[in-house]
Amino acid sequence: MADYPHLTQLGQTAGLPDDPDKAVLEVVPNPHPGEVYSVRFVAPEFTSLCPITGQPDFAHLVIDYAPDQSLVESKSLKLFLGSFRNHGAFHEACTVTIGKRVAQATKPIWLRIGGYWYPRGGIPIDVFWQTGAPPAGLWLPDQGVPPYRGRG
Repeated sequence: MADYPHLTQLGQTAGLPDDPDKAVLEVVPNPHPGEVYSVRFVAPEFTSLCPITGQPDFAHLVIDYAPDQSLVESKSLKLFLGSFRNHGAFHEACTVTIGKRVAQATKPIWLRIGGYWYPRGGIPIDVFWQTGAPPAGLWLPDQGVPPYRGRG
């Protein structure tokens, strides 16, 4: 931790924030600034609450980004995503908020998020957001989440 004195969560006990607005996304220096490469985070068990009914909603999130000077520190990302567990918001609000917060914290060359939400009322909702066009030369694999097919 001597190399990263600014980190307040990694290597320490850190409770789950009770609200996404209170969650702190921390960054570390990119060890390869100037290189065009992608980083992927997958959260297959993301949860939030319906803002109307209070019932839980579930999603499979995929965040891809091409870092510039900073990388998001993964424990802080995990705690940030966990802060949505008791937060009421529609699928679109959760997905876009997460993308914007990660982009704000890391100031990447490019970022996209795919929110693949499990059905509510029999209708799955997929939400996608990105900061712009991906940079030339970026290897960008498919997000790998098949369309929802239910039982069939």
